[in-house]
Amino acid sequence: QVQLVESGGGLVQAGGSLRLSCAASGNIFRINAMGWYRQAPGKQRELVATITTPGNTNYADSVKGRFTISRDNPKNTVYLQMNSLKPDDTAVYYCKVNSGTWDYWGQGTQVTVSS
Repeated sequence: QVQLVESGGGLVQAGGSLRLSCAASGNIFRINAMGWYRQAPGKQRELVATITTPGNTNYADSVKGRFTISRDNPKNTVYLQMNSLKPDDTAVYYCKVNSGTWDYWGQGTQVTVSS
């Protein structure tokens, strides 16, 4: 019984900012990494950013320099600060938690960027 609750999605004008949050709760033995993925209509789900519990980060080239992933380990929460948003960032964003044994996914939150 693991639950990931996402928030922060919405509609924003190009050049604007949003911050996504994902809080994990339930019977998680450990969290090795948390991350964000996105899926645009007609496209495969792709990595946006990941962060390990010690704080190592990884970003897709398309968002590097614009997005920042961070986490609050005691709260089991991961954030994605999205700046300088572009219409190509429009997608459903999914939170993922890796426990070392299992992957857990949020239900997704819609981010829409208008020109």
